[in-house]
Amino acid sequence: MTSTVACVGLATRDTVLAVPGHPPPDGRVVADDWVVAGGGPAATAAVTLARLGVDVAFFGVVGDDEAGAFVRDGLATEGVDVEGLDVVRGARTAQSAILVGPDGARSIVHRPGDAPLPSVKPGAKWVHVDHAGYGRARGRLSVDGGNPIPGLDLRGVALYAPTEERLREDFGDAAAALAAGAETVVVTRGANGSVAYTRDGVVEAPGVPCDPVSTLGAGDVFHGALLAFLVRGAPLGEALRGANAAASLSCRALDGRSAIPTFDELKGFLT
Repeated sequence: MTSTVACVGLATRDTVLAVPGHPPPDGRVVADDWVVAGGGPAATAAVTLARLGVDVAFFGVVGDDEAGAFVRDGLATEGVDVEGLDVVRGARTAQSAILVGPDGARSIVHRPGDAPLPSVKPGAKWVHVDHAGYGRARGRLSVDGGNPIPGLDLRGVALYAPTEERLREDFGDAAAALAAGAETVVVTRGANGSVAYTRDGVVEAPGVPCDPVSTLGAGDVFHGALLAFLVRGAPLGEALRGANAAASLSCRALDGRSAIPTFDELKGFLT
């Protein structure tokens, strides 16, 4: 199957706990709620694209352990093509433990998998990569810049999407990122929305207010939704507004996926 978008990178099994506060050293807290769900920046972007009706494939790697089966089944159930998800015998699947405080902010403890992601040739119109997938695939590239990416080269990158903090640390500002080769730079600003920079100008979209249960995965949802609008030919401003709304709606749940809206739900929300 040739997909419209291929997402390449990290897929994890997440154990997410809602806590009244983070425990002190040698301390203990009692969780108010907990859930086990799929995670990973590129994988959650893939789920978002599938929920929004875009043909999407995921390329990554898991072990043949229980966590790997959980990750693969979760993506397949969402309608993501997982033929490119390698299952490596004897390998360990990446997992994370996540504490979510009463304000929706989260702290993540990550245990990486031990199987390297192979280089892939997705053959899609867009290829979206996270920090784990960068350098592993070619195509019309969208780069999730939320995590550090050693050796990041923006030459030939169609869409570079960092947080404000990561943009400052890696390039200084959007003008420098454009000068480094990115065609479009889209900066996520949390509750303050997002802003896109191109050589033709700047487009901003305000944040969509919400009372978050958890902000886990909201940036990943934003990236998937942004591509979902762009592949349908939406203007950049409309794509930003739609992505902001999808990210906000995803914060209704403790995990990073179960509250991702469908296309019809998102369309109704934006109307």
